[in-house]
Amino acid sequence: MSTTHDWAAIRADFPLLTREVHGKPLVYLDSANTGQKPAKVIDTVDDFFRQHNANVSRAVHALGTEATEAYEASRTKLAGFLKAHRDELVLCSGTTFAINIVAYSWALPRLKAGDAILVSRMEHHANIVPWQLVAERTGAVIKVAEIREDGTLDLDALYAAMTPDVKLLALAHVSNVLGTVNPVKEICREARRRGITTVIDGSQAAPHRAVDVPSLGCDFYAITGHKMCGPTGTGALWARREHLAAMPPFLGGGEMIKEVRFAGTVFNDGPHRFEAGTPNIAGHIGLGAAVDYLSAIGMDAIEAREAELLAHANEELRKVDGLRILGEAPEKAAVISFLVAGAHAHDLATLLDLEGVAVRSGQHCAHPLLQFYGVPATCRASFAFYNTHDEIERFVAALRKVRHLLA
Repeated sequence: MSTTHDWAAIRADFPLLTREVHGKPLVYLDSANTGQKPAKVIDTVDDFFRQHNANVSRAVHALGTEATEAYEASRTKLAGFLKAHRDELVLCSGTTFAINIVAYSWALPRLKAGDAILVSRMEHHANIVPWQLVAERTGAVIKVAEIREDGTLDLDALYAAMTPDVKLLALAHVSNVLGTVNPVKEICREARRRGITTVIDGSQAAPHRAVDVPSLGCDFYAITGHKMCGPTGTGALWARREHLAAMPPFLGGGEMIKEVRFAGTVFNDGPHRFEAGTPNIAGHIGLGAAVDYLSAIGMDAIEAREAELLAHANEELRKVDGLRILGEAPEKAAVISFLVAGAHAHDLATLLDLEGVAVRSGQHCAHPLLQFYGVPATCRASFAFYNTHDEIERFVAALRKVRHLLA
C-alpha cells in the first residue's frame, strides 16, 4: 500500500464492519477485546481447509508438506514482525498460554521461599494469576508496583521495589484498560541491571505499534493473534534462546520430542519442545496472513491513524456532561475507559448496543486496577485503524442519547 493511505478502502477490507446491529449500522469499538478480520485472513483460513488441510510435521505426502510449509512460514513472518529470530518464537494459543509457559517452565523450577515476583497494579489477570499459582507452590511472594491517578506507573516506586529478593518482573507493554504505554525499554534495562528476569505482556501493543522485541531488552514477550486481525486461539511467546534451551517442556506429547523410549525421552530443541500436540494450524496460517496485511499498511501508519482517532474521541467525549475518563497518561494507545455519573457501565453498554455501538463493559480482567480507582466497572471504547471519525461522532451522539434515558 502507498504511504498515503486510503483508510476508507482499508476499512472495506473488513466484511463484518458492513453489517447492521439492531437495525443500525455497526460501530465496532471493542478492538482491545478482539480485532476484526480482513478478507485476506478469512480467505486464507478458508483456502487452507479447502485445499491444503493436513496435519503438520506428521506426513511426507503433498498435503502434509504444504501444511507444514505454510505453518512454519507463519512463524517466520511473525518473527520478522517482531524483529526476532524464528527459533526464538513458540507458537501457542495466545498471551495467556505464553505467560503460563514461562510460569511453569521457567519460574516454577527456579523460585523458592524468600523470592519475590513483581507485578504492576495495571496487569491483566493473565499476568497476575499464573504468578500467584507459582508463588503458592514455591513459597515466593507477590509484590505490587503501584500506579498514579493518571494511570502511569510510579517509576520511582517501581525501581525502589526492585529489591534483591525480586527474581521476576511481569509487566504489560500497554494497559488493556487505560491504554497506558509503559516505558518497557527503560524498565527492562533497570531490571537487567539488578538481575531480574522480565516478562512483558505485549497483547495490546503488537496490534497497534511497531515492536522490536530484542531492542526492548526483555527476557520474554507474549502476544495474542486475535487482537492483531488474526484468528482466535493464536499467538506466540518470544524468549531468549538461552532461556528456551534451559527450560523443561511445559506439556508432553507429540512434536515436542526427538526420541521416546521407556527408559527416557529426548526432547526437541526450542521452540518446538514447547509445542506439544496438534496446533491450531489454520489459525496460525491465518495469523501469518494478518501479519502480511498489517505489514503492508505499516505499523507506524497504524499507530499514527489510531492516535488521530484517539485525539478526536477524547475531544468529543469531554463535551459529554458527567463523563469521567480513567487513565490519562501522556502516552496512550487508542483505549478509553469511562463512566457516566448516575449510570452503571453495563446499562450504558446495553443501551449503546441498541444504538449499534459495541463497547465493552465490566472489569476487563483487571480487578485490582478498578479497585485502585474505586469503581465496580467501566465502559471501554477501543479503536483500531479501520474505525472512522464519523463512527466516533455516532458513538458520542448515542452516548448522549443513552445518558438522557438513564438520567
